[in-house]
Amino acid sequence: MAKVAFLGLGVMGYPMAGHLKTKGGHEVTVYNRTGAKSDKWAAQFGGKSAKTPRQAAEGQDFVMCCVGNDNDLREVTLGVDGAFAGMKKGALFVDHTTASAEIARELYDAAKKSGFDFIDAPVSGGQAGAENGVLTVMCGGDAEPFARGEKVIAAYARACNLLGSPGAGQLAKMVNQICIAGLVQGLSEGLHFAKRAGLDIEKLIATISKGAAQSWQMENRYKTMAEGKFDFGFAVDWMRKDLGICLSEARRNGAHLPVTALVDQFYSEVQKMGGKRWDTSSLIARLDR
Repeated sequence: MAKVAFLGLGVMGYPMAGHLKTKGGHEVTVYNRTGAKSDKWAAQFGGKSAKTPRQAAEGQDFVMCCVGNDNDLREVTLGVDGAFAGMKKGALFVDHTTASAEIARELYDAAKKSGFDFIDAPVSGGQAGAENGVLTVMCGGDAEPFARGEKVIAAYARACNLLGSPGAGQLAKMVNQICIAGLVQGLSEGLHFAKRAGLDIEKLIATISKGAAQSWQMENRYKTMAEGKFDFGFAVDWMRKDLGICLSEARRNGAHLPVTALVDQFYSEVQKMGGKRWDTSSLIARLDR
């Protein structure tokens, strides 16, 4: 058992923090910008709530974090009331936010100067993965802190790997989102074509999902996509945020992402259709309209 804090109780963080208490058996303190949610979590799981990130981090062995973006991350880590001001020497900060590689390196350096460690550790698996404790975690940082953190992360992960130096976890998450964007668009076009062609969708997927076209998206989203239902996890607004990070990094490193840039624009069309909170499989909606 360890003393752990969790910062950010959104659709991902709330269940992740819960697993730390119920599956990990850790002593957990939580912080959320909306204090009522921290109090609700503490009442549900029997942990503690803190008024500021600094208070949550004080005396903890591990501080986990899952917030919205770079700015949110700076808000909870830096400054007088930020978590970094409360971290003890030798502790480990694990950031599960999907953010830029740049801020990961920035916070890694700040942590080192203050005598504690930092791992960037974005996750994949969406809300369902968080609730079921089966997330995939992509990490960047140093080997020894990662080995310590992996044991705690295990409470909500089915896979957790160190992929390189600080920022490597964020870069890996970018690759994940780049791949998903292309897959969802391809599946959307395939299903749209199949409906126009008058094919039986169930028989079609039962056949082609056994071959090279198979994907997680096909297995888990084809039925709801064909029915025009898009209330199953990762929202379009969040995906656009992530793809923006990918495209920004590509401008820095010289990578060419023509399909990613195009799909990002398709998602902007979905937003204009009223689909900001639809899940990412809603790309088919712009084809079927």
